[in-house]
Amino acid sequence: MTPREACPQWGSRWDKRNGHLQTGKQNHRGNVCGRALVLTPENSVITEEQRVLSARRLLERISLRGIGRAVGVGLQWLLPLMGARFQAAPEHLYVKPADGGPAVILQRGEAELDELWSFAGKKANRNWIWIAMAAATRQILAFPVGDRRGQSAHALWQKLPAVDQEQATFYTDQYTVYTGVIPPARHHPISQLARKTNHVERVNCTLRQRVSRLVRATLSVSKKLSNHTGAIRYFIGAYNLTKSAALPG
Repeated sequence: MTPREACPQWGSRWDKRNGHLQTGKQNHRGNVCGRALVLTPENSVITEEQRVLSARRLLERISLRGIGRAVGVGLQWLLPLMGARFQAAPEHLYVKPADGGPAVILQRGEAELDELWSFAGKKANRNWIWIAMAAATRQILAFPVGDRRGQSAHALWQKLPAVDQEQATFYTDQYTVYTGVIPPARHHPISQLARKTNHVERVNCTLRQRVSRLVRATLSVSKKLSNHTGAIRYFIGAYNLTKSAALPG
């Protein structure tokens, strides 16, 4: 820390005390320009390594303040980074075709569908995460966030790749809303004993363990539904990239 000898904006050497910052540090104000300043600033340049580490830790179940303490960055810098990363997460979720082709996932693909309860703001604001997973690749094909009615099931269907809508076989639990959305010939509602939805149910557990906003008794609550959805999309994109790396081609 190097003490300032003059105002960084106007060069004035005349200042007076002007209260304290939230951190308890003495604040000053220039007599000529009126600019607020501290005589011993602690601002540091954020390195590229800190940016990368912060972005990676957004994928783990760590609070924002915890990330700041671990990486050595401030919350005011971390919040815009989080928003930018969530907005940049693509809608296609980095889904890679199983055979390496440009459009075909599987000639006769199988997909598992399930729902995951969550909330934003407060527990009264319930919302459900509808997940469709490719059984062969373990990639999450699509997810909308909504209520637990047929409209959200239709939103999930619309987000699915066209080839899956036309050819894939779908395994779900016995929740009745699926029957009005999925073509009957390719819809197989099953019980848990059939073990045809165990992969998507397992990824539900992964989401709860890795995304702090989805932990059942959590203090990491999204105030905005857009941040809630963005955090899920950001994680699923990274999750699919790890699955894609294991695919041939």
